[in-house]
Amino acid sequence: MSAVVQPVSAGAVNAKLIQLISAGAVALGILLSGFVIREPAPYEIYMAGLIAVWAPFGLRISRSVAPLLVLLVTFNIGGMIAMTQMGDIASTPLYIAVSLFLAFTAVFFAAVTEAQPGLYRVIFTSYVIAAVATSTLGVLGYFHAFPGAEIFTRYERAAGAFQDPNVFGPFLTLPGVYLLHRLMTGSVAKMPLYAVPLLIVVGGIFFSFSRGAWGLFAVSSILLVAGLFLQSNSGMFRLRIVVMSIAVVALFILGVLVILQIPSVADLFTTRAQLVQDYDSARLGRFARYTIGFQMAMEHPLGIGALAFGLIYGEDTHDIWLKALLDYGWLGFASYLTMIVWTVAGGFRILFRDRPWQPYLLCAYVTLLGHIGLGTVIDTDHWRHFYLLIGLIWGAMALEARHQYALRGGGDPI
Repeated sequence: MSAVVQPVSAGAVNAKLIQLISAGAVALGILLSGFVIREPAPYEIYMAGLIAVWAPFGLRISRSVAPLLVLLVTFNIGGMIAMTQMGDIASTPLYIAVSLFLAFTAVFFAAVTEAQPGLYRVIFTSYVIAAVATSTLGVLGYFHAFPGAEIFTRYERAAGAFQDPNVFGPFLTLPGVYLLHRLMTGSVAKMPLYAVPLLIVVGGIFFSFSRGAWGLFAVSSILLVAGLFLQSNSGMFRLRIVVMSIAVVALFILGVLVILQIPSVADLFTTRAQLVQDYDSARLGRFARYTIGFQMAMEHPLGIGALAFGLIYGEDTHDIWLKALLDYGWLGFASYLTMIVWTVAGGFRILFRDRPWQPYLLCAYVTLLGHIGLGTVIDTDHWRHFYLLIGLIWGAMALEARHQYALRGGGDPI
């Protein structure tokens, strides 16, 4: 008896084609995020075009994602109001425009992952490729492996295809955490597949000599291991996590000890490993500016305008909370704080639920927690990958809301 071949409808073919095109478009955007030596970077230009094209062809902002849009827009309205307090606005309108654009990317990633959960895998795979590529450039540049390699360094530190090693290092954290997750939970046969790129990414983080990046990756990794331990009831799996964690830490310490045998690496490591640098504790250093800045914020509820603090004191705020107060005013600060609290609380509520996207949520969530802590010593309001993290978590929150609505017998909530 011959089998009956079911015809495939043109609608199904078109839907599959649209999914492939959309996945490729998002993948390219994530790949470009790892190459920002010049600004505006290709990422900004491409993502602006992608959002503009996607918007009239099915970019839907659901009720679950709408609060994120409102909070981010309000945050930037605070920045616009603060701009009115400046005597010379200079390049401030462009700065706020970039802030608003990055806000839209967070909403975009939340909306598209809600609509197509399969994009989580696409995003993380593309992010790993971008991280391995830019990390390789950073490490090769640090060791001057080829003529002109110094373009991938800054201040004698690996910067990859970034302008600043203090952004390059944190950018590598999410793919590093994701590879660690795969290493911890994947099959033994596939361990080399994750271990090799993880080694490259960790190498980039180490040679960035960014104290913030070191701490960020360490904290995020510890939180990931704790999360994996807590979410499983299997004694064997928990034992595996403990054994592998000890092995990874031991190998890392051994690797660092070997690398430190290189005198130039040891000297820079000794300098950068100090918890407090001279520019932190000087009379008008980072810590002193915190006090000055918060006093100024109390006197200027509308803010003083983007980047104005740096023009006055020679250095930016280096604290996202202080920056929100001064550059975006009390309105912007309230919006930013609300968004962070909402993201952390909403993400934690669904963190350990058995969903196809849960591994991606866990990696993004622990990395975001690390970034929130890092924000107390550095400005993160223009970090592209920070907004991606926000979007990934809100996308998972929206998916969970849709899932719960369906369980109650509803249709597809808008």
